Amino acid sequence: MAFLKDGEHLFVIDITYITALETIDPLVAPHMTFIERNYASGLFLASGAKVPRTGGVIIARGRSVADIEALITGDPFHMAGVAKYRITEFDPGNVAAALR
Repeated sequence: MAFLKDGEHLFVIDITYITALETIDPLVAPHMTFIERNYASGLFLASGAKVPRTGGVIIARGRSVADIEALITGDPFHMAGVAKYRITEFDPGNVAAALR
């Protein structure tokens, strides 16, 4: 796939808040800096808030779950202990023509 380098897979990072939004809100700006930094590095492909606002989802590329777990430790939500993360790795067999 054109957007994946050799040995890379895609990862769905499912973020769920485990505290009140009043605790989350002050961390949104630093979290967005984390998000923007990883877009700039080419690791993040898509992201956004869940509806309703109970967390978020990130589509990332990488080589291993361990690499993604290490990456997540830099997220201010993770550092503050206000969210839990579920990582699902997948190897895309089909993609939209625009991504080829």
